[in-house]
Amino acid sequence: MTDMEGMKQIYGSGGISAFFTRKKRLETLFSSRFSDVPDVWFSSSGRVEVIGNHTDHNGGKVIVGAITCDILAAVSGREDGVVEICAEEFHPIKFSLDDLSPKEGERGKSISLARGVAHALSRYGKLRGFRACTHGNIFRGAGVSSSAAFEVLVAEIFNVLSFDGRLTPMQKARAGQYAENVFFGKPCGLLDQGGIALGGLHLMDFQNAEDPIAAPLPPLKNYSLIMTNTGGSHAGLTKHYALIRSEMEAVASFFQKRVLCEVAFPEFLSRIPELRKKFGERAVLRALHFFEENVRVERAANALLHGDKRSFLAQVRKSGESSLSCLQNTHVAGSETQPVVLAMRLSERIVKEGAFRMQGGGFAGTVIAFLPKGEEGKYVHEMSRVFGKENVHRTEIRATGARQLEI
Repeated sequence: MTDMEGMKQIYGSGGISAFFTRKKRLETLFSSRFSDVPDVWFSSSGRVEVIGNHTDHNGGKVIVGAITCDILAAVSGREDGVVEICAEEFHPIKFSLDDLSPKEGERGKSISLARGVAHALSRYGKLRGFRACTHGNIFRGAGVSSSAAFEVLVAEIFNVLSFDGRLTPMQKARAGQYAENVFFGKPCGLLDQGGIALGGLHLMDFQNAEDPIAAPLPPLKNYSLIMTNTGGSHAGLTKHYALIRSEMEAVASFFQKRVLCEVAFPEFLSRIPELRKKFGERAVLRALHFFEENVRVERAANALLHGDKRSFLAQVRKSGESSLSCLQNTHVAGSETQPVVLAMRLSERIVKEGAFRMQGGGFAGTVIAFLPKGEEGKYVHEMSRVFGKENVHRTEIRATGARQLEI
């Protein structure tokens, strides 16, 4: 029997009907692919960076939330030590748990993520194979971490089938990070996987990058979360993302520190004349963003804990302003392509009682907005008119992390 209250925590009140449509679709695919029926169902969400832009890689603080779009998986266990995953979105995956070493030909492909998660989790005990069919409705190109959702999904399937649910959220998150770093070949932190594994809304402190502190926060009630994928290509942007981190770390190295969280803010302020001459104003502004953003994250978290919606929304707005003026990751300097800046300026004209900001790496991608429920219509209409209806998404903070479904 389906736990309807539990389903609302995962999909929100408006997403349950779509879930049953997707479930039926997966049952058909599973039967066609494996001539069998699934034994168990899993869901792993996307995530949104609520506030804390480009702070985690320098030991900073972020508020991250799981959201109600997800990867849904129909699964059955198998005893031959094989993992097989099929989906409409990618080529079928099949590998043996007897051979979990990285494969050069798999780098950058989904199979490397699944194999890497299995390799990471094999340290905890013997893994049981499984077959799965998946369907994802995580908005592509919107920076809500479909790859991390897949990694944590695979980790949770192993968690249930092999370890009776004993793994902690951060053990699953670290398995996903390991798979992405070592097997897939993409350097990433724990923000994406951590937010998805934890679920809900959390303040994450990355001062200890290997074992970040995560504290739960209450949701922002009676507000809708709207995500607008503004478009623009991410091709060629890697160097711009990397420069943000390298410039922050260059400032930290001036103080003989590895990352900015190890530098005292008053000392940074006192040395700005020297830093300006050595690194230029942009590096100084990006470091200033780091220090001020950490304070904004703390204030936003405190506001949520005390039910102070106005103060929370003010910090989110200030975060967006800082990304524009200090972090300077809303567009590539000198480029005529500036969809994020346009989305932010349009949001500024429309959003009066809520807040908006860009999220993620930047230079292209997504703007998020919080609006009072019942007042989203004008915003959704205007953003859809400019960026396309298919790129404007209503979502909610999801209460639970990647998990087995009770259906």
